[in-house]
Amino acid sequence: MDLGLEGRTAVVTGASRGIGLAVVEALVGEGARVVAAARSSSAELDQLAAAGSVRVLLVDLVEPSGPGRLVDFAGDIVDVLVNNVGSAPARTAGFTAVSDEDWAATLNLNLLPAVRTTRSALPLMLAAGRGSIVNVCSVNSKLSDPAVIDYGAAKAALASFSLALAREVGPSGVRVNTVSPGPVATALWLGGDGVAATVSRATGIKAEEVVDRAAHESVTGRFTQPSEVADLVVLLSSDRTANVTGADIRIDGGLVPTW
Repeated sequence: MDLGLEGRTAVVTGASRGIGLAVVEALVGEGARVVAAARSSSAELDQLAAAGSVRVLLVDLVEPSGPGRLVDFAGDIVDVLVNNVGSAPARTAGFTAVSDEDWAATLNLNLLPAVRTTRSALPLMLAAGRGSIVNVCSVNSKLSDPAVIDYGAAKAALASFSLALAREVGPSGVRVNTVSPGPVATALWLGGDGVAATVSRATGIKAEEVVDRAAHESVTGRFTQPSEVADLVVLLSSDRTANVTGADIRIDGGLVPTW
């Protein structure tokens, strides 16, 4: 299926690993001109850059000036923006252990980079009369989890922001959608400091068992692969979904019941 992304300029944030890297790889596979932003690079992203497939900007998008630098680096055209910056804190303590500093840090990472990068890129899309913005959200925007209470609130804010913006800019040809993954097979869950390892240290349960239990909370009994999230993001980025806007599409193996 030709998605019509050949030659389009796509900006991807949080692009050096996990979902972001998978999105970069998928967009490159569709012939897009990809601008990848990350705080630090990775061997995989460096390889794509060396092949001439991707331009990379190392930038901290939590800094208020970062998003403007990124869009300036991208140039005069941004056809697709994928806001993927974000991370869930790995903790086992409850609400009273989440300090004001924790709340501020979580919002500054999971909400404001998307808001600021969108604010910087949107004028280019409006001038062109077209554009697609895909914000990587989370099932925790609706599936409340006390262990990530601040993260869930930040992702709920991102979902609300996305829907409101979709209503504002849709008449001007710009689409805004969110993709909400459940557990994904990335370092966020599987890394040495990820969710499974943190729960294991706190409870004595083996990390492998933590992962197995989490996987079997979904209908399919497994984690989503980063490439599967990327395929959905790329589809929403393309003209194949030209009349899809203001949508939140879950990819969670049936974790959240749908009626």
